[in-house]
Amino acid sequence: MWTWNTDKHAIGTVVVVHGANEHHGRYDWVIKQLNDAGFHCVSGDLPGQGTTTRRRGHIDTFDEYVYTIESWFLEAQQLGYPVYILGHSMGGLAVIRTLMELQLDVEAVILSSPCLGLAHHPSKGKEAVSVLLNKLAPGVRLATNLPEGSATRNEEIRVRDKEDKLIVKKVSVRWYRELIASIKYAFDHYKNFPNVPLLLLQAGDDLIVDKESVKRWFNGIQSEEKWYKEFPSLYHEVLNEPEREHVFEYVKRFLFLHSEINKGKR
Repeated sequence: MWTWNTDKHAIGTVVVVHGANEHHGRYDWVIKQLNDAGFHCVSGDLPGQGTTTRRRGHIDTFDEYVYTIESWFLEAQQLGYPVYILGHSMGGLAVIRTLMELQLDVEAVILSSPCLGLAHHPSKGKEAVSVLLNKLAPGVRLATNLPEGSATRNEEIRVRDKEDKLIVKKVSVRWYRELIASIKYAFDHYKNFPNVPLLLLQAGDDLIVDKESVKRWFNGIQSEEKWYKEFPSLYHEVLNEPEREHVFEYVKRFLFLHSEINKGKR
């Protein structure tokens, strides 16, 4: 876990939660933008990802993510400012699960292409084998086989990712089954999502997450204030795309809006 303090007059703290097969270092640009906007940031690498070298690409239970995010949130609270959470892809799903299960005093939430459904599913045969292996050999790791370049159109990021040894290329059968179970949980218990302001940023040309599933979940939750913004032609990682400065403007305006609201409450 790491903390990045803003050099400006602080107005809040943002907990940044990365997605699958990545790490907090891929959010250096986002964190810098948040710092420049007056927000402290807290982030780290989820279990089995990035610098957490133990059991890379594996978890025993999705709760490992939930309690890691809780620890980051509690660290953010220690700074004494309103806490916001930003989660991308699988990290967005983990944020959803965390807020459904734990009562965290979050001011607002930002989700970036949250993993609420897969754009491409394994064949029925592979799916059946994964269920069996989950019981017999859950630690078996298999290649993710995501199409090269499917996450972003940003050539600079693509080149950097090819040289990034912290990116996990294989995940365990248990990891996959826990992901699928958590997606199901998010839909089965969508009424448990807290009534907090939500901004959901969705890639229009998402090759990893099924955007129709994302819309269905978004329309089902009962938050009084929720905003859905889809970016046509953008790939999965909207905050890494060539248009990311435009995308970040939505993030900044949303945070500023709720910072002003919170200021009025104090």
